[in-house]
Amino acid sequence: MRIHISLTAPDLAAAKQFYSALFDHAPTMERDGYLQWMLDDPLVNFVVEQGAAGGGLSHLGVQADDAAELARQFERVENTRAEVLDEGETQCCFARSTKNWTADPAGVRWESFLTHERTGDYGNSGVPEAPKSVETRACC
Repeated sequence: MRIHISLTAPDLAAAKQFYSALFDHAPTMERDGYLQWMLDDPLVNFVVEQGAAGGGLSHLGVQADDAAELARQFERVENTRAEVLDEGETQCCFARSTKNWTADPAGVRWESFLTHERTGDYGNSGVPEAPKSVETRACC
């Protein structure tokens, strides 16, 4: 598994320069309005997308390497007892993936996903809003 960090930035050229220096690595993938560093050291899927002035954190995530890891991660998400949005298979961020979403008690969105393939277009799915209520669900 690897951690996924997604930021937004108003100036992608400046973000590319900064993060390329910080990671000592050029982006692994560049698309219109989208930069991705798929790094092994640190083990992270780091994304910067074109965003509003100020930019900042879009969401965090856990990227599984295979279906078994994804099943274990989905179980961990269920164990948080927070609201879960199960998207199933979707296309977003130049990839076809299976994913779900949740939010921590402060409203920070977490995506758990397995990427099946890279695609040539961004797709229709996006980052959902944090749940209106992050109260825990009734157990069992």
